[in-house]
Amino acid sequence: MNQKSTNQSHRKVQPTKTKYRDLSPLWIGLLIDVLGFYIIIPYLPALIKFFNTTPFVIGLLLATNAMFSLFSAPMWGKLSDKYGRRPMLLIAEAGTCTAFLILAFSSSLKMFFIARIVDGIFGGNFPLTKAIITDRVPPKDRALQMTNVGVVMTIAGLVAPGLGGFLSVFRIFGPNYPMALPGLVAAGFSFLTIITTFFFIKESWPKSVREKIEKHIKLKINLWENKEALYLLTQYALHSFSFIMYVSTLALFIGLILGLDTIGVSLLLTVSGVSRAIVRFTLFKPTMRKLGEKKMKFMGLLVLVVSFFFIGIFGTYYPEIWIFVLLMVIVSYGVSCSRGILISNVTQTVTPKEVGKINGFTTTLDSLAQIAGPILSTFLLENFEPCLYGFVMAMLALGAFIMTFKSIVPLMQKEQFKEMENTIEL
Repeated sequence: MNQKSTNQSHRKVQPTKTKYRDLSPLWIGLLIDVLGFYIIIPYLPALIKFFNTTPFVIGLLLATNAMFSLFSAPMWGKLSDKYGRRPMLLIAEAGTCTAFLILAFSSSLKMFFIARIVDGIFGGNFPLTKAIITDRVPPKDRALQMTNVGVVMTIAGLVAPGLGGFLSVFRIFGPNYPMALPGLVAAGFSFLTIITTFFFIKESWPKSVREKIEKHIKLKINLWENKEALYLLTQYALHSFSFIMYVSTLALFIGLILGLDTIGVSLLLTVSGVSRAIVRFTLFKPTMRKLGEKKMKFMGLLVLVVSFFFIGIFGTYYPEIWIFVLLMVIVSYGVSCSRGILISNVTQTVTPKEVGKINGFTTTLDSLAQIAGPILSTFLLENFEPCLYGFVMAMLALGAFIMTFKSIVPLMQKEQFKEMENTIEL
């Protein structure tokens, strides 16, 4: 009898490990997709001169994508809850590939805006990726898996800026198409994500499970009644706004404050990426083991408050390259320690049936930040000293940090949902 129990226990544990290994193609696909976007980042300062425009207009260009993602993200979440994650992910990736092709053959600012609009409409990659992680990973391990999004960003930041700078040397369609080669390379990367998803990513929310969940849970998410979800979404919004203000205009900040060209921006971002990768892969796991999720999130958010403040101060009074490399590394560490945990906390405030929807909400908040963040950042950089830019980011980050002092008991920790997650086999 004991032997039988042992065998049953082994069978229960083994699938969990298999599921974690099954996430590898998901991370590869996401990495390829992010690489496609990151290689165009070093070109942003040069576009100001090429189109004879202002940093504020480039900020609007960045915000356009997010404006359309704002409306599309909840749609992708709801559709994936109803029809499954994999088919929606394939459609979203196909739209992203199309957007990069439009970008490659854009010779006017108008075409650039159209490319960003198409990319925004099909911007379901991130909410669907988060939904798949939530499907596959139980709450106790979810935060660690969510932080792998940060790993993907770190690796992309290590490789893509240098690649973008290298591609800037070649003008395959002449001077009228400034993004031809990087756009085609990005489209190629995006096409590889479609191949990866089609052949290697399994459906994490199959029809049989959807029907089973439908029978067990009849609740619907109402943010005004779910106080825990509302509180954690507010905290995530403050964090996301400050972080996206920083990351969306980092290349412009480097170009304007340090006066570097496209190759210079790409080299600085590459050096920063190497440094961030070293810090991320040597310090993150020891920090998690030593501090645990709660203290690690607390420390990460505090690091961001201090780092953003010093970015503004040094940008105004002492704009040296080595200081900004150091600050970028510290910011990356702070984000690694907090962002994935914040997302995981939000997903644990709802039932399994509503995971796609709540991930759609977090992506919607990201989209709002991506609309307002670049516009506000470029406005501040164009009209005021950099210290105000850093101060605004620091104040938003401070709001998210202060909210960590309130203890939240996630819905998914309640006994009925614990029991349900243990009994439903995907």
